[in-house]
Parts: sequence; structure tokens; C-alpha cells
Amino acid sequence: MNFKRHIRDTSESFQMAPMIDIIFILLIHFMAATIFAQWENKLGIQVPAADSGVRTDRQPGEVIINIDSAGEIYINSQLISPERLEFLLQQIAATFKSQPVVIRADSETRHKAVIKVLDICRQADIWNVAFATLPKENTP
Repeated sequence: MNFKRHIRDTSESFQMAPMIDIIFILLIHFMAATIFAQWENKLGIQVPAADSGVRTDRQPGEVIINIDSAGEIYINSQLISPERLEFLLQQIAATFKSQPVVIRADSETRHKAVIKVLDICRQADIWNVAFATLPKENTP
């Protein structure tokens, strides 16, 4: 007679392959998020400095509109016409009430171009508008 109970000889072990897969997926996710965060700011824009410029936390879903020194409008580093901007903002405002919009205008941008974007925001019924500035550097 066999009085031994059935004993499993295999011990539980930590599986490394699924853990490595998860690490790679997280790495790809953070790399893609960093790239998309850089795309929303057009390179080459020198934002003006202000005495009351304070760094605030970014709000989820905010739209960043870049205006270069020539008065051209960019969203996600793509040139966009004022008519297209108005259409996009109207769609966003219809879906999301109190949608935040940040205007990043170059320090050499003419006042007329900034007012045009503000007027488009008003026509699209967007009231949550902020301007991007840098804090002034303290020079002794």
C-alpha cells in the first residue's frame, strides 16, 4: 500500500517575463506622454515676463494656443487658420463647459493677433482664458 500523500515537488516561483512586459509598457506610456506634452508648445516662442507671473498647476484638458511673432496661430505645433480655430473651439465648448484655454503669445507678437484669438474664444463661448507668462528674474 502507498500511504504517502501526493506532494507537489514544484515550488511556487516569481515569474519575471510578465513583470518585464509591464515595465516596458509603462516605459512606452511615459515616453509617449512626454512627447505629446512637448508638441503642444510651439518651439521658438519667447513668452514675456511679468511681475505677477506665477506657475500654476495645469488643468486637465486645457487647450494651448500658440501665437508666434508673425501672428500665426498654432495648436499642437500645427499652423491653423482663424476659421478652423473657431470651429474647433466651438466643438470643444459644446462638449465641455468651462473649457480652459491658455494663450502663449510671443513677446514680439502684435496686439492685434492676440485680440483676434481672444475674440475667437469669445465667439466660441469660452470664458476660461489665461495667458502664459514667465516670472521676472531677480537681478541684483
